Amino acid sequence: MSDKPRHTYDDDLRELDNELPLWWRGILFGTVVFATCYWIWFQVLKAGPSPVDQYKAEKYALAQEEAKKLAAEGELTGEKLEAMAKNVAIVGAGKATFVATCAACHRADGGGQIGPNLTDRYWIHGGRPEDIIKVVRGGVLDKGMPAWGPQLGEQKVREVVSYVLTLRHTDAPAGKAPQGAPEI
Repeated sequence: MSDKPRHTYDDDLRELDNELPLWWRGILFGTVVFATCYWIWFQVLKAGPSPVDQYKAEKYALAQEEAKKLAAEGELTGEKLEAMAKNVAIVGAGKATFVATCAACHRADGGGQIGPNLTDRYWIHGGRPEDIIKVVRGGVLDKGMPAWGPQLGEQKVREVVSYVLTLRHTDAPAGKAPQGAPEI
């Protein structure tokens, strides 16, 4: 480092040309090279999963493990259905089945079309988890609700009910008028 003035202005101001330490320049250029390689790898080539994608995959794998554990716990209760409704993997699978089989009557958002609104506080056959699974399994033929239990199987019925539990109290826009008694 040199204290020799390189430039002098107005007889009082001196510009010194101090060089940066070698280790500081090494960190700077190393960071620039790393950032460039990282950007090319993940943004241009898309050669590997991004850290966000890896995180989502790990969270989904954990949710699937939890879903298997919940399924193996034995008898189905309202509390177990409520726990299943908090599992991302179960709710995701239930949503896919709901959209494929139930949306024709209840709309994709659950707001009701031919069938009743599933997003309000009013339920024709009861809004408790046990009531909902009973209706989905056995249907209500006099109201036009088919029995989905034999067609979907027990696992998909549980997934759909878990998804329906997430729809409660969301009040879909332009939903069908309330039917039935308010949920307690």
